[in-house]
Amino acid sequence: MRVRGRRSRSGKMVAPQPLRVVRCGGSKLSGARAVFSADAKYLLCASGDYVKVYSTATEKCVHVLQGHTNLVTGIQLNPQNHMQLYSCSLDGTIKLWDFTDGILIKTFVVGYKLFAFYMLAGSEDSVFIIIPKNDEDFLDWFQLVSVKLPKTPDQEVEAKELSLILDDIGQSPKCTAFGREGEYVASVRGLHLLVYFFKKKKINRFSLSATSKKGANNYFTCVACHPKEDCIASGHKDGKIRLWRNFNHKREYTFSTLHWHHDVVMDLAFSVEGTSLLSGGVESVLVQWRDGSDYKKEFLPRLGSTIEHISASPDGTFYCTSHTENKIIIIHSSLSVSAVIQGLVKGSDVKTGLVVDPRTKALVLNGKPGHLQFYCLQTDKQLYNLDIVQQEYIHQIGLNQVDLVKAAFSAQGNWLATVEQREEKEVELESQMKLWNYDEQTQSFTLNTRINMPHEDHVTALCFRDTDELEDGTPTLVTAGNDGRFKVWVLVNDSDSEKPSMGWSCDFVGSYHNYPATNCCFSEDGSLLAVSFEETVTVWNSDTWDLICTFCHPPGRIQNLCFGRLSCSKYLLGTTDYGFLCCWNLLSCALEWSAQLNVMVLQPDPLSENIAAVSRLLEGSDLFVFKPNEPRPFCIQRNVCRERVQWAVFIPRDVPDSIGSEKHQWLSRSQLYFLTETQDLLTFSTKSAEERLTPSSRQLAVEESLPMTPFSLLLGKHRHQQQSKENADLDTAVVQSHLAQGSPAVKELLHTPAHVLPSASFLCSIFINSVLISKENKSAGEVVDVVEMDSEKAEDESDEDLELTEMEQDINPTEFLGEITKIKLSKSQEKQLRKIRRMDYSWVAAL
Repeated sequence: MRVRGRRSRSGKMVAPQPLRVVRCGGSKLSGARAVFSADAKYLLCASGDYVKVYSTATEKCVHVLQGHTNLVTGIQLNPQNHMQLYSCSLDGTIKLWDFTDGILIKTFVVGYKLFAFYMLAGSEDSVFIIIPKNDEDFLDWFQLVSVKLPKTPDQEVEAKELSLILDDIGQSPKCTAFGREGEYVASVRGLHLLVYFFKKKKINRFSLSATSKKGANNYFTCVACHPKEDCIASGHKDGKIRLWRNFNHKREYTFSTLHWHHDVVMDLAFSVEGTSLLSGGVESVLVQWRDGSDYKKEFLPRLGSTIEHISASPDGTFYCTSHTENKIIIIHSSLSVSAVIQGLVKGSDVKTGLVVDPRTKALVLNGKPGHLQFYCLQTDKQLYNLDIVQQEYIHQIGLNQVDLVKAAFSAQGNWLATVEQREEKEVELESQMKLWNYDEQTQSFTLNTRINMPHEDHVTALCFRDTDELEDGTPTLVTAGNDGRFKVWVLVNDSDSEKPSMGWSCDFVGSYHNYPATNCCFSEDGSLLAVSFEETVTVWNSDTWDLICTFCHPPGRIQNLCFGRLSCSKYLLGTTDYGFLCCWNLLSCALEWSAQLNVMVLQPDPLSENIAAVSRLLEGSDLFVFKPNEPRPFCIQRNVCRERVQWAVFIPRDVPDSIGSEKHQWLSRSQLYFLTETQDLLTFSTKSAEERLTPSSRQLAVEESLPMTPFSLLLGKHRHQQQSKENADLDTAVVQSHLAQGSPAVKELLHTPAHVLPSASFLCSIFINSVLISKENKSAGEVVDVVEMDSEKAEDESDEDLELTEMEQDINPTEFLGEITKIKLSKSQEKQLRKIRRMDYSWVAAL
């Protein structure tokens, strides 16, 4: 019998972990400036409460640094060790990572929300951070302070020694920059530029007027400092860039102006040598200014969306830009695009909901304006965009443009239906429904049919009949609209055209007292269609399109509608805006049960009878998982998130997951994802915090390609087979070797990079004890030949050493090496080894 559970480090069984809400991806990649590694092979960027490490050559995510519990606001390479990275977060901690291996080295607890992080090459034990004044970030009062990082061997230490540098500064990391060799720091806010000189300990303040005679908007937006010269570049809301010089004098300072951007300058960055200045803004154009001249500039246009951050690699080979559509573009210094890292695009509203592509298991939802994005949940990366509207998007506030509002796939993913609309005024509605066919040759969707004004009013719902593709039937699509109609669309031969082709046409129109149709769905076998009209649910025969029955209890407008599946296929469920969840029995045509619950999302699992309902109270959202034949939920998860849950979807797993808790078995075959109103994509996990902190790349098995040497066998790299010897006079004796395969010393030596290992003296005693065969390894029935010891050994060795020597002669590790080698220790070597083992190494701990 297998006992499900988890073993702790001590080997004891512990209870299965509770259900946790975790961020599964889709976090903003442009929340902070990205950082290149010293050799420009990796790009590191903050993504929610993670730090992700991407390969600049392959665009693949090679590591995910997990450990922060809140948003990561700043990252920077360690100037003393370029293989290490510092990160700061709103959780009040600074963490030091070995990003090449995905290892957390140390955590410094500051205690304040950290909004920015800076470290200079000359300061080994001090860093600079931006924190809220009086710990009240909502007041928009912030300070730049220096923090002394204690040098202690502990993995988590407190860093409470703070020194004020600048007061009343901007929150954004783009508004503060350190000058040449860390001699000064510049910070901008509003109409003021502050420059603090560390050696002189003085502050120079420079101010601009709000507007000029020409109507310029002089408010500061960002700042950057030249790496080799005393020069400060500042960006402004009117698109101008000012280059400040001689700012160590309050009155004799000068500045020159560069102007190309027509709107706000979002970010500035100098190249490594300072020969070029990079700028970006809402124009989606990267501008490179040579030698600070307005006449020597180059452009990289059409980058897709507003540039939020700009970074340069330490070796000068790459730049990178972070964009508002959750994208990072890696650019050669010659201003050519090298790679694009695209995350989940977050628009103003997700009107299509969360849809699953049956072919790729990708999450499909609104992306760029007029596009559908196909997003891979496993790699946290966008697969591709599908242009639905096929019109140029005009970036102008207040302009009504075509909006993508509905999307649905057929069961096998051969067909995709989309609805787009544009509403100039309340009475002027333009609507189109498009049917897309999947092309195996191009591996993409091609437009098959375009239908203008499928309904006279807004389309509220659409769904395919899933059984048609499985049973070689005629593909069928149903749409519902506010015009009081639901329409049935079927795929037919287009006989009107010269070339025979297939197209979609309307086959049936149904209504119920001219009430607006709000929802529609098919039963699992496709024999029934349920359509809701305001407060009434109607059930139709999908073969004859005859009305079978209606349900209208309790009162309230129907918001969600779905059929039960598998053994619960005889049930129909719906939710009302009055806060009721109702379950009707289709066999008895009566209400089976109802519950008073303010359900915002109702989502059935396609692989089981389970149904997930998310309710919204005054604060927080609750999850209820139940089966329609039992009104009592078998899983209740309170306060899954503070925000309102807008959409949810079950995505089938490729391989069923083994979950120990019977209460959470509903997650074994499908994974539930949900999207909040702030567009955070969340899911549930039963893994422990320790398992989730393990980077994916380190969960792979250790490569077994090492040469088979006696040393590797001794350390337990090879699992020894049981060795047996037969004796004619005695029974068969089986000798087993239990080497220290799981020894902490062995793991520390073999799995930890050399530059983060403790000193050899610290590991010596642990290592020696781990490779010696302990007394407990001797079985009770073992026959041990007594060996007479000479007088010198008898005087020097204790009884414990005598027993150890006897065991070593009976169970010799060299026997397991077979024909590879023959190792035999002399008596003096054995004596020396025992002396090493008896030595006390506890004094090393004090180092």
